[in-house]
Amino acid sequence: MIRYFKVQEEEERMRRIVMLLKMDHIDLNKVRVIGSTGSKSRAIARIWPIPRAVSCAFYLGTLYAIELIWERYHVLDDDDKDKVMIHELLHIPGKFSGGLRPHGKKVNQREVNKLFRQLKEIKDLS
Repeated sequence: MIRYFKVQEEEERMRRIVMLLKMDHIDLNKVRVIGSTGSKSRAIARIWPIPRAVSCAFYLGTLYAIELIWERYHVLDDDDKDKVMIHELLHIPGKFSGGLRPHGKKVNQREVNKLFRQLKEIKDLS
């Protein structure tokens, strides 16, 4: 059985990354980070948009949840955690439309590494 829980420290990591990398298209009031245990998935993390039908029916607007598969995620060092978070954030389209970008041109290891290097440079200047 999968159990979900809030992970405030990782939500703060997500917020710092969005602000430092100036991912201005991401509305931080509409993205949350949760942890999960008990998943059979081989993934480290996944991002979930709220389905449009649900969003429309309950007047929720666009919402995203980043799920961290805790058994795999919590053992990573801080650099790898940043890379995982960057990867998940890259799935959010520029129009913050409620959809997801697929792996490919804009969501790939090259883009993650490029943004991670930028993040490290910004942190080193602070």
